[in-house]
Amino acid sequence: MSTEMVEFPSNGNNARGYLAVPESGSGPGVIVVQEWWGLDSGIKEMADRLATAGFVALAPDLYHGELAAHDEMDKAGELMNALPADRAGRDMSGAVDYLVEHEATIGEGIGVVGFCMGGLLTFVLASLRPDRVKVAVPFYGFPQGDDQPDYATMTASVQGHMAEHDDFFPPAAAKELEARLQAMGKDVTLTVHAGTGHAFMAPHNALGTQDAERIAAIWPQATAFLHQHLA
Repeated sequence: MSTEMVEFPSNGNNARGYLAVPESGSGPGVIVVQEWWGLDSGIKEMADRLATAGFVALAPDLYHGELAAHDEMDKAGELMNALPADRAGRDMSGAVDYLVEHEATIGEGIGVVGFCMGGLLTFVLASLRPDRVKVAVPFYGFPQGDDQPDYATMTASVQGHMAEHDDFFPPAAAKELEARLQAMGKDVTLTVHAGTGHAFMAPHNALGTQDAERIAAIWPQATAFLHQHLA
């Protein structure tokens, strides 16, 4: 596996991201969308895990270099709330174009995987770029309230993994969204995993909710789903 920080165009500006390429040198492309901490070691590790599973993974730096430490939840919240939605959309879209055109990427369709805030943004990107995003795997995050993307445009198949004990993204709201999207004819399944807390997949275990058994069970499901739809 090889890794590097890369730059790519973003609607007249430049954005950066962490790129992980599998040992084979090529594979289907997957965008990895960060948690509210920023482009930290945990998100880079998830990109590395995707590369190990055979994907070319790109995690765009949506905070443009800013980070919150894992004991700085207030700062993480401030960074998330201050993130301009239009800029995040442009950066993610630019990352899609960069990844599709990268010499290591196989195929024209890509996947999106996101965690926490990134889970929410996974739905946004799938709705924003239905021309490229064919499959999405959001973890414990989804749009809520009045700030929703235009799901009518979304064509990606979605396999979501949500937490039972989650004050940020309540499981009842996840099931309501699942029902609404299925009623629209979307291929969406949002599984609420019993006994789990928010961020149960996180390598850094910042919230003390990491669940090794669930990681071992869910990660192969997620990567198989991505391979299935990007074959």
